[in-house]
Amino acid sequence: MITEMRPLIEINQQAIHLLYKELGVTDAVRFLKQFTQGYGNYTQEREVLFGKKSLDEIVGEIEKRRKPG
Repeated sequence: MITEMRPLIEINQQAIHLLYKELGVTDAVRFLKQFTQGYGNYTQEREVLFGKKSLDEIVGEIEKRRKPG
């Protein structure tokens, strides 16, 4: 029995379709995300974003942004 080799992109598309169908979009995306590496340097980005701010200062800024007006 000889099977024809399908292009990898076709196999990937079918696999993603099956994941969406069986798991739903949210869980399929969560599943796929575990295989990606991401990018950037969180330690440097955190320093730029938060610097020497205390947790109370950060929470205060979040609460201020959440308030309407």
